[in-house]
Amino acid sequence: MKTIQKFRKALAICLLAAAFSLPVSAHCDSYDGPLIKDALQAIETNRVTVVLKWVAPEYEEEVTNLFNKTIRLKQEDQEQYAIVEKQFLETLVRLHREGEGAPFTGLKPAGSASGIVLLADEALAKKDIESLIENLNIHLADAVREKYKVVAEKAMTKDNSVAEGREYVHAYVEYTHLLEALHSTMTAGHAHEDHAE
Repeated sequence: MKTIQKFRKALAICLLAAAFSLPVSAHCDSYDGPLIKDALQAIETNRVTVVLKWVAPEYEEEVTNLFNKTIRLKQEDQEQYAIVEKQFLETLVRLHREGEGAPFTGLKPAGSASGIVLLADEALAKKDIESLIENLNIHLADAVREKYKVVAEKAMTKDNSVAEGREYVHAYVEYTHLLEALHSTMTAGHAHEDHAE
């Protein structure tokens, strides 16, 4: 029983790792993401150090200069301030994404982040990884079951015609690619741990 539980936790953690290793989606560039939340907190408390962690050292001066400009205008004309604040947020997000090797495609509204990332943030905020793992296990099991169901159904008719055979192949590829992605993530994680040791 303990082995099954450990395996389930490992799969869930790998799914989470896979989610973070995929191309960066609207998270750090969304208003409900941690970067913009930190940026707004930095402006509110007048502490640029709150956001410098999000950029590489070579961008610190640029971010600090724009931050100081933003702070100076905070009590001035609100229309002008809104423009400068947005420029600060966009610059911060753009430089952060450059550091990740990802393009900047503009700021996204709250609610743009993927569900899995919001759950990951919530787990950190609540200091509760177990509920996240439970949700991931459910999600993973549902995804594998769904892919399996489709390919199993298509397997019964795969030799009836070329068209039905192709439908089977498409379903088979999707099913096995999901499992391969999970396995690859698990293997990469173990290799990293072994290297660290």
